[in-house]
Amino acid sequence: MFFDSSLALSHTLLTMLGVEVSVQFEAPVPRQVPLLVVSNHRSFLDAPLLITTLNHSVRFACHHYMSQVPGLREFVTALGCFPLDSPDQRHHTFFDRATRLLQSQEIVGIFPEGTQSMIDVPNPDEFRSFHRGFAHLALRAPIENLTILPMAIVSSDESQGPVAPLQLFQWFDPSEPLFKQSGWHPAVVYHRVEVRVGTPIPVTEALREQYRGKQGRRLAHDLTQTCSDSVAQLLHA
Repeated sequence: MFFDSSLALSHTLLTMLGVEVSVQFEAPVPRQVPLLVVSNHRSFLDAPLLITTLNHSVRFACHHYMSQVPGLREFVTALGCFPLDSPDQRHHTFFDRATRLLQSQEIVGIFPEGTQSMIDVPNPDEFRSFHRGFAHLALRAPIENLTILPMAIVSSDESQGPVAPLQLFQWFDPSEPLFKQSGWHPAVVYHRVEVRVGTPIPVTEALREQYRGKQGRRLAHDLTQTCSDSVAQLLHA
């Protein structure tokens, strides 16, 4: 089954690379409810790490270019990731796909920092501002008992190295502005890392009923900030 294969692939990859993983839970992970996972993001190993931590497949949204580059495309497909729309398109496809997955009781994962954190890698105890797309999804999707699960990846030993010139990736995804700059696409390989699982954040029906107009934008901002604060607290715990 796909679910078993993505979990097995994650375990195998971390084992082959010799990654030492420890896990810390603030609270039990909810079961039998739709889960939306949000986390900081610095490495291609982040999705396998979170899948392994939860011991369950997670359908991560991945950047559009990852579905265009040979080799990388097969890797993210095997993990069960689904690509975001290209930067020159609106995100209707993402919202529809993520909603269907959540309605099917699958766990959906989002890295709200976007692509920049993979190109210009922050320090292990830092992360970039969260985009609000996941909050709009959580407030808009017609899904009962939807719960956001904040997680933090805390690296204590890692190596970094260049993979390929950024401009090379324009061949596969010319719509991505980041690939128009000079420099190299880096890769972070963890050697010792801790995954910290935060307190679940329920998205209540009362909150959804207020999601309209300017009030909706404020609610999305507040929910994004709540999740960002939770990840920051986990990083610095």
